[in-house]
Amino acid sequence: MKFTLHIWRQPSNSDSGNFETREIDGITPEMSFLEMLDQVNMQLTGGGEPEVAFEHDCREGICGTCSLVINGVPHGPEWGATTCQTYMRSFEDGSEIWIEPYRAKAFPITKDLIVDRSAFDRIQQAGGFVSANTGSAPDANAIPIAKAVAEQAMDSAACIGCGACVAACSNASASLFVAAKVTHLATLPQGDPERRARVQKMIAQMDAEMFGSCSNHGECEAVCPKNISVSVIAQMNREYLRSVATSDT
Repeated sequence: MKFTLHIWRQPSNSDSGNFETREIDGITPEMSFLEMLDQVNMQLTGGGEPEVAFEHDCREGICGTCSLVINGVPHGPEWGATTCQTYMRSFEDGSEIWIEPYRAKAFPITKDLIVDRSAFDRIQQAGGFVSANTGSAPDANAIPIAKAVAEQAMDSAACIGCGACVAACSNASASLFVAAKVTHLATLPQGDPERRARVQKMIAQMDAEMFGSCSNHGECEAVCPKNISVSVIAQMNREYLRSVATSDT
């Protein structure tokens, strides 16, 4: 297979970037998108040119670091898949492919296709955790949880923090990410003691990071590799309103 690639190149955040066009041949349908980029980098280094910088780690759809925008869609054309789970058979032989980083003020470009997503870390640190005394782990069945509740919590916990929701949103909103974290912990009894403060802290940090507001377009759900529903955003809004209404301050 042969492709014409338009790859965003930007040496640093302070530099201006541009699309660089390259031809790549000898690609097999079974190659993942990242393996194809590996071939591009081998071609570049063989010619004495600098490699294309892009993020990756597990290459198994677990970590969420392989975050690219492919032909205008975060993670590419496959539904419910990360970039590393996207294979070249998804593209027609001889087609043009545009590859660029996430575009959001809260995700500044570091180099080429890499963006700084540490804003998500700061939101998580603001309240996306459960405080617990140290000691041995309790038995798994120490706190009985109904199956439907456990499934709802697990659906939200599936979020890998890749940031595709932000990249797809016209407002660069992080609502789906934050809502998934809030809903996960609010659903379980272990998260109940800090439930009220948690949602306020995480939303405040989300606003401080300059993410946009949700306008219910649903693009976030459409590109989420873990198929997290926008219903968690409604849950987060309910949690926030309940928290503010019952706040002592």
